[in-house]
Parts: sequence; structure tokens; C-alpha cells
Amino acid sequence: MKTSLKIINKYGDNLTADFRYPENTSQLTTEKIPLFIFCHGFKGFKDWGGFPYMLDTISRTGIFTVSFNFSYNGVGEDINSLTDFTRLELFANNTFSRELDDLGSIIDFLDANQNKYLYDFKNIILCGHSRGGGIAALKAAEDKRIKKLVTLASVKEFNRYSDEHIKKWKQKGYFEVLNTRTNQLMRMNYCLIEDLEKNSERLDILKAVSGINIPLLIIHGEQDLSVGVEEAHSLFDHSNKIHTSLDVIPGTGHTFGIEHPFRGSNPIFDDIINKIIFFIKEVNTRNSDFLTLNW
Repeated sequence: MKTSLKIINKYGDNLTADFRYPENTSQLTTEKIPLFIFCHGFKGFKDWGGFPYMLDTISRTGIFTVSFNFSYNGVGEDINSLTDFTRLELFANNTFSRELDDLGSIIDFLDANQNKYLYDFKNIILCGHSRGGGIAALKAAEDKRIKKLVTLASVKEFNRYSDEHIKKWKQKGYFEVLNTRTNQLMRMNYCLIEDLEKNSERLDILKAVSGINIPLLIIHGEQDLSVGVEEAHSLFDHSNKIHTSLDVIPGTGHTFGIEHPFRGSNPIFDDIINKIIFFIKEVNTRNSDFLTLNW
């Protein structure tokens, strides 16, 4: 079952969100079910490619899932523009801190409304893809309400630009990146770099991961050309090994063989979804023991 709604962030902007949960809840136990929150990545959105399929599949196993669009990701808010970048002026002014605050607003909404739904707010799992993986990791480190973390093809840092690039960016005030799917030139204003400089401590992903003491599952494609697999190894190296599992998947890349528009799943993507479900359901975070995952 799926419900779509608008959630207001701390700045007064709309966050378009989807709640998915099992249709026949009578078959569940009287206990509330795990709460899984998913964050999309750069030039992404909640309805990209196989994300809805993944969340549908997870929810059918007895897990309450939440996906949402970051407020300045650039897509529209109405039903006809949820997959189109119609608000490029917002995309241009997006920052990492804003995305981190957006995720915080989602969690705060779920906290305030937990009596209206069937999820267990004491069992929150964050998950993010690519840049969204970095955002999820930062939030898991700063918000003790988070109990588990999954990263999919996650970046290890946000500053991915050379000094020369940043210098030219500052001089011009922006630079443009091509969206190869839509053929749009998407402007990114210099405020992104200013945010990184001003909030360097808060936005340090490796530092955040080193301080996380909850179960962490790192999944990465061995042939990822967008975010190299060495970044997954770096995340693992900085993590608490007692609580962390690294799964490098051969024969797949940044989106695990999934495209947009969605043309159907594949065995690798289905296996990843099953691993996430297993991680959510079988790892016990109520004590210090962590179940080692051997796949």
C-alpha cells in the first residue's frame, strides 16, 4: 500500500514523500514494523529507475518504507513532473547541509506522527544511494534515533573537485553539468562550495562513519565508474569493523544494472534488495552483538 504526502522542512519548503507499507497488516504481529528511509543521490529523485520497485519489494515483506525528494533536487512537485527537472533554479542553489536538514525534517515528522502509523520509530534504518549514501551516513552519526545504516554505491566525501576547478567556479559563480538522460545543462552555484567550507566538520563523511556504532552495510558495484569501489573500501576502513559489513558485487556498476525509465529488474539488483531485507530483519541492534554477514 502506498500513500503520498507533502512534508514541510525547516525552511518552509515541501518535501514530496511516499510511504509504503504492507497491505494486509492483519497478518503481522502486534509489534510495529521496522522503518526504512531511503535517500536518492545527485541528479536523482525518489521515483528514479528501480527505486520504487525496491521499496515496493521491501515493504511487502513487512517493513514500512519512506522515500522522498530533497527540496532542491530540481524536480517538480505535482504528479506530472515528479521525474522531470522543471525547477533548475532550485537545483542550482542546493547544498549538502540543506539535504541533511531535509532528512532531519523527514525523521522529525515521523517522530511526531508515529502514533498514526504502524512503524516502530525505535527501529529506524537509513539507506542512501551515491550522494544520498553520504547524507544518510552523516545523519546516522548525528542522530541517535538511527539504529542501522545501509549505503549503496556511496561517496566517501563531497568535495570531489580540483583546486583549479573550484577557482574557476568561484570566479564564474557557477558551473554547469550535463544531464545525459534529459540533455539539460544543470547549473550548480558556488554556494555548494561555500557550504562545504563553512560546514566542513558536519559534512565530513569519513569522520561520521568512524563514529558510528550501529550496524552498517556497505554495498558497492566492483565496476562502478561514477563512484569508484575504492570509496567503499575507504568507508569500511574508517568504520567500526565489529558493526560493519562490506559487500563488493562483481559484474555491476553504479546503478546495479538498473536504468531510468525502469525496464525491469535483474538478478543482481534483486539480490541486493534481498540482502537489505535480511539486514533489516535479522541483525539484532538491541545488544552489542552483531551478526556477521557472509555472502
